[in-house]
Amino acid sequence: MDTLHFIEADFPWFLSSFAFVMGAIVGSFLNVCIYRIPAGKSVVSPGSTCACGQAIKWFDNIPILSWFILRGRARCCGAAYSFRYPFVEALTGFLFLAAWLSQSPFKALCLMLFAAMLVCASFIDFDHMEIPDRFSIGLAVIGFAISVLVPELHDIPRSQFASASVQSVFESALGILIGSGTILWIGLLAESILRKEAMGFGDVKLLGGIGAFLGWQGAIFSIFGGALIGCLGMLVWSIVRKLRPQPETPHQRANTSEENEEELQGHIPFGPMLASGALLYAFLLESPVLTYFAQFEELFRQISQG
Repeated sequence: MDTLHFIEADFPWFLSSFAFVMGAIVGSFLNVCIYRIPAGKSVVSPGSTCACGQAIKWFDNIPILSWFILRGRARCCGAAYSFRYPFVEALTGFLFLAAWLSQSPFKALCLMLFAAMLVCASFIDFDHMEIPDRFSIGLAVIGFAISVLVPELHDIPRSQFASASVQSVFESALGILIGSGTILWIGLLAESILRKEAMGFGDVKLLGGIGAFLGWQGAIFSIFGGALIGCLGMLVWSIVRKLRPQPETPHQRANTSEENEEELQGHIPFGPMLASGALLYAFLLESPVLTYFAQFEELFRQISQG
């Protein structure tokens, strides 16, 4: 720890830059996971290949930069590839940077792992409307295990490691139970009102994993913060759709109307919204949200005492 303080004092930009670069490198690996895990393929071998089957050279696989250097086209065959690749790399880099700047070193490392798993789970949910158990249940198991070793994850100082670990594990277990239980009952209530499935069980498991890392307060915030983010996203999308050029012929207008109706009737993945709420809490709003919940706890305590 003292070494980190010395480096930070002499080179204040170095560790922050290192965190971003490491995040971009991890983001490059996440791109592989997002594509291969749902397809049941190994994320280790073979190495990165183009759609034409040619192996991608290392100098064409530099996170973020290679896409812009190649202008979004493969060197070997000229085929275009998605802007999502540098976006995921840059997003992960900025999340790692945010973790490092906003948290103590031990907690920052834990939240870097947390953020990476959420990014991967979110983009898989976008593409396939499912969240693999290795991310949802995996988050819960890893978060619970880390709570034993790193009580700082739940802002518990390790003055007495044994008691701190017990308290940290309790916070993690409570986060899993309250997080998954709350969203499960919300989903069941919505299903009884709408007469159709309102929420996948993958979202329930994912929120349990979020609670394992962030405690019950972070899990609860992720539900409502994620719902607010989703509503704002849908509002922006509806405005963009209305501002698009209108079709010129009646036939084109009819086709566009049918496409819009299908979009509205389609399922919307809630996993990315939960992840967005969780990351917003972890890196920006943890302190005010905890203060808010503490005020409610104090109010309930006064009421119960008469």
